[in-house]
Amino acid sequence: MDLAKAIKQLLPSVAVILLSPQPNDDELFQAIKSRVAGYLKRDISSDKLVMTIRRAAAGEHPINDTFLSQPKVAHQVLEQFQNFSWGTGVESFVSPLTPRETEILTYMAQGYFNKQIALELNISEQTIKNHITSILRKLDANARTQAVIIAIKRGLITLDKEVK
Repeated sequence: MDLAKAIKQLLPSVAVILLSPQPNDDELFQAIKSRVAGYLKRDISSDKLVMTIRRAAAGEHPINDTFLSQPKVAHQVLEQFQNFSWGTGVESFVSPLTPRETEILTYMAQGYFNKQIALELNISEQTIKNHITSILRKLDANARTQAVIIAIKRGLITLDKEVK
């Protein structure tokens, strides 16, 4: 699961399919939290595996089929979200960005250049560049403007307030 989570964090657009020797509800729940596209028994037929890979490559999430057939896991997922209180846990579950990356992204949305952000945060310009590279990767964006638009659409940042 840790590898799947790491892959999704580094390459959010990559579809991960997990194969398990003995699938169970706990693993399925962890797979859902890791945002994998599929979760299958290891001895699956080659035809079904190919079909699952094709579905995942087309942007589908075949894990939904497995999830819907497991009421215990569905209940566990719903309970997990009900136990979150906004601002203390759901943000890290929903947002792939660290608080510092979110702060830098907010400065970017306000039109700050790397040097200006570095001065505001009292860190090096190279550190800002490293954060921006991470932000672009996590949001699967090719440019700063695209990252800002994606973040606004996802509700990760707003243009309502200034950072200070």
